[in-house]
Amino acid sequence: MTQYQVVGIGNAVVDVISQCDEDFLIRMGVEKGIMQLVEQERGEALYAAMEDRQQLPGGSVANTIAGLGALGLSTGFMGRVHDDDLGRFYADALAREGTDFVNPPVPGGELPTSRSMIFVTPDGERSMNTYLGISAELGPGDVDESVAGQAGLLFLEGYLYDKPKGKEAFTVAARACRAGGGKAGIALSDPFCVQRHRADFRRLVQELDFVIGNEHEWKALYETEDLGAALEQAATDSRLIVCTRSGHDVALVQGDQSVSVPVEAVTPVDATGAGDQFAAGFLYGVATGQPLEVAGRMGCIAAREVISHYGARPQADVTQMFRAEGLI
Repeated sequence: MTQYQVVGIGNAVVDVISQCDEDFLIRMGVEKGIMQLVEQERGEALYAAMEDRQQLPGGSVANTIAGLGALGLSTGFMGRVHDDDLGRFYADALAREGTDFVNPPVPGGELPTSRSMIFVTPDGERSMNTYLGISAELGPGDVDESVAGQAGLLFLEGYLYDKPKGKEAFTVAARACRAGGGKAGIALSDPFCVQRHRADFRRLVQELDFVIGNEHEWKALYETEDLGAALEQAATDSRLIVCTRSGHDVALVQGDQSVSVPVEAVTPVDATGAGDQFAAGFLYGVATGQPLEVAGRMGCIAAREVISHYGARPQADVTQMFRAEGLI
């Protein structure tokens, strides 16, 4: 059985990216700057309206795992795709990027492979409309406990909590990982996801080994507009917390150690994947035993790279960028 340094579990979504202007968003009724779930009919209408589509394998945690694979770590991903054109594309693309797709595409009459229509406006902001399709059906039967049990780190996607069997899959994977001596953590996913599952996420913050979120997610979790108060409570609850703030310092707290990592302000070409690749850089640091501040700097560098181009996965050699900064 392969031993992985990092395994992810989450939604396997094909990202379909298109540039547009503000008028297009208004005309199509797309809310700017957020991720919203859409039904199949709405998803097909948005897909048909996209011009010059670019197709990429995506999904938040899958993007992070692909980034870690590109950094040279041994990685695996658990997700659910249909045995259709998009599903086969997804599995093949992940493998080409160096990550094992643990679950083969599912044949039969189930829902189609998930896709997210991402509209990028000239200011680099992305508006995501996601049809979850078959990925939302991921359950405990999709979890290979021997894979999770041999993972050094297991990274879980908060969106899985939107369905009961996703929660079960999450629990089975985390339990297997920690029983095998690994560490399990979660991405809070987005403020609306946090609001939907606040009680569950508060429990997970206390139980898991690390939690990554942005300022809006942490404030939603603790129902306050005072970020300092939210992080103070989070630091009391959790072993390791990470808080990103777009264009501002990243806060990292582990036990009595508190680190603030400066962020180099750059104008994004496309902000898609910034949080996902921050997580990749940060978890690379954790997996390779780097000090907390170095892991945070690695996260910032990986995020800076991905917002310099379209798409949610790295195009440059991020390892070389770490080397140039004297981090490895």
